[in-house]
Amino acid sequence: MTSPAFVRTLLAAITLTACASAAWSQEVVLKVAHFLPPGSTAHAKFITPWCDKINKESAGKLKCQIYPAMQLGGTPPQLIDQARDGIADIVWTLPGYSAGRFPAVEAFELPFMTKTAEGSSRALWEYVQVNKLDQTEFKDVHPILFHVHDKGQLHLVKGPIKAMVDFKGLKLRAPTRQTNKFLAALGATPVGMPVPQVSDALSKGVIDGAMLPWEVVPSVKVQELVKFHSESDPNSRAMYTTAFIFAMNKAKYDSLSPELKKVIDANSGAEASAWVGKVWDQSATGARKLAADRGNQFNTIGLDELRKWEQAGQVVVDSWVNEVTAKGFDGKALLKSAHDLIQKYDPQ
Repeated sequence: MTSPAFVRTLLAAITLTACASAAWSQEVVLKVAHFLPPGSTAHAKFITPWCDKINKESAGKLKCQIYPAMQLGGTPPQLIDQARDGIADIVWTLPGYSAGRFPAVEAFELPFMTKTAEGSSRALWEYVQVNKLDQTEFKDVHPILFHVHDKGQLHLVKGPIKAMVDFKGLKLRAPTRQTNKFLAALGATPVGMPVPQVSDALSKGVIDGAMLPWEVVPSVKVQELVKFHSESDPNSRAMYTTAFIFAMNKAKYDSLSPELKKVIDANSGAEASAWVGKVWDQSATGARKLAADRGNQFNTIGLDELRKWEQAGQVVVDSWVNEVTAKGFDGKALLKSAHDLIQKYDPQ
């Protein structure tokens, strides 16, 4: 005769199995928000393919509803909090849009650090893990991947920049605190603003040019608003780059079944970060061609001149080391960690 205890245990096991099966079979729609238009590289070549991939690998159980161009409301600097608070389930944004809030990750935004977006994106993911920034700076969200963009260049209205003296008197857009400081060190007047504001600022003469990677130029039509493009020597490291995060609401991630978590995890991490970086590297050529086809003028800043810029930018590096050290990090150790990992994946 079967004991009542055995029956209760059996029923409990059946219930748990049924619940697990129901959780796996239930469709989950993820609200994914970002700040660029649907035609942007981020939307068309990264976020949409990523969403398609998790949909396929989950047998249709994970679906995305993508909200480009801040369609959920708010401003680009608020995206990280939208992920934290559950307004969006996943966001793509720049930690640097929240000035001073994520100082340790800014190591990758210092002058002349990175070379390719693919190698440095892999390095950035590892940097976050090795230095446990996912448990400190990014503890309020579930990071899916980190990446950087292709080399930042100078896009100008009135004339090219060939030497450091040419920065004097120019009002130039910069995306983050570190690039603002770098432009000031070079002699320009930095004007900080998110990418969506750049076109309007250029057309109204608020700024004389902008620091931008080629990838994002077409999405805000910068090639139609400037006539000059000053690029760093191809053999140099980037004048600057910017760190990005693709992050998920922690409660939303935790609510997924183990099977669906595995799908998200399989599309997260170092490989996913490197893939997105490669997308940015590959996008630069086509974006640059759009400017060339308009007859815009290009000049290359040589290595000797760039060394002068790097020397001028050392004050930015020193300031960052001191600042993060004052906030409880080991600034020198973080800087060495960033350099070593970039060199590991992007040797020169």
